[in-house]
Parts: sequence; structure tokens; C-alpha cells
Amino acid sequence: MSNTQELNVVIDLSHYNTITSFTQIKSAGVVGIIHKATQATNWIDSTYAQRKQQALAAGLWWGAYHFGANEDGAAQAQYFLSKVNPGPNDLLALDFEENPQSQMTITQAEQFVTEVFNQTGRYPGFYSDALAGKMLGNNKSAVLANCWFWRAQYGTSAPIVPATWPTWTMWQYTESGPVSGISAPCDRDTFNGTMDQLSQLWGHS
Repeated sequence: MSNTQELNVVIDLSHYNTITSFTQIKSAGVVGIIHKATQATNWIDSTYAQRKQQALAAGLWWGAYHFGANEDGAAQAQYFLSKVNPGPNDLLALDFEENPQSQMTITQAEQFVTEVFNQTGRYPGFYSDALAGKMLGNNKSAVLANCWFWRAQYGTSAPIVPATWPTWTMWQYTESGPVSGISAPCDRDTFNGTMDQLSQLWGHS
């Protein structure tokens, strides 16, 4: 299968987004939602559980992400998984971005994704803005290389990918994409591949 196709069918959300209709979201062409679930080891998104039920009922694919903090990575992964309780069709990701109050380190990120793998048998996606490239430099992380890479980079120029990954899998290209069923613009994400490949990544095939 060719990887030249890009699919604009994924959005990511949190409690900051006001949702009016998951059915409308699906009708707008969205296939999957990746929703914030947890942060550090003591915070859960209060909208997560109910929205998951509503999204699945509307026929949408569901994913969860954890916002990393400057705490033990394995402990954060255990907290995340205890709240998400993921099945095979729940896409998982670590959000590794600028967090001046509590900055996650590369080592903590490696601990996190390793623990997710140990508990679930699969590595999560690794989401980052310019931070990952800045912290890794020219170094490659053999641990993080097991994760699919999700780049946050707004605009039309192609995503910049750190040396750890051969290419990007998901690209959050805007934080202001309008979607029916959501009261204000939200994050939109392009998938680097075909629908069959997206389905495989999400555990549906």
C-alpha cells in the first residue's frame, strides 16, 4: 500500500472542547477521536468516560492520550492505564510537550511508553511539538522509536520529524479546525497513509 495518501479524518479533544453532537462529528467525515484522559498521576479529564461511550455509540473510533509531567514515567503509565482500561480498539498516545510547571524528561517518556508496552503489548503514539526534536537533538531514542510519531506543527509545511523516527504517522496541523458537532474550532490531525493502514493502527483490522 502506498503511503502517499493523507487522510484528514482524526481530531483530538479534551474537556476544553464543547461537544454538541457526536453524530454530527461522524457525519462531518471524522473517523476517530483521540481524547485527553489523564495528566501526571493525579488528574483525570472529567468528560472522558461519558464521551467515550457517546462516541462509540455514534460509530466513531476512540483513542486516549496522557499529558506527561515531571514524575516517574512508569507510575504515570500505570495511572493512565488504570483510568483508561484500554481494549484492543483504544488508540493510546503520550502527549510530550512544553510544560514549564512540570516538564517531562525523555527518560520519563521512555519509562512511560515501556510500561504501556509491558501492560498492553503495544507501544503508544508519541505526540510532540518542537520539544522532542529540541531535547533529542541528533540522538536517537531506541525506546521511543517503537512508538508511532504524532507531530504538532501548525501550518502547511511538511512536519519536521526528529531523527528517532523515519517519518510521521499523525500530524496535528491546526488547533482551529471547524467540525460540525463541536461548538468551537478544534485540533485536526492528518494520518500519513491509507484507510486500511489507519484501521490497522487503531486495532480494527
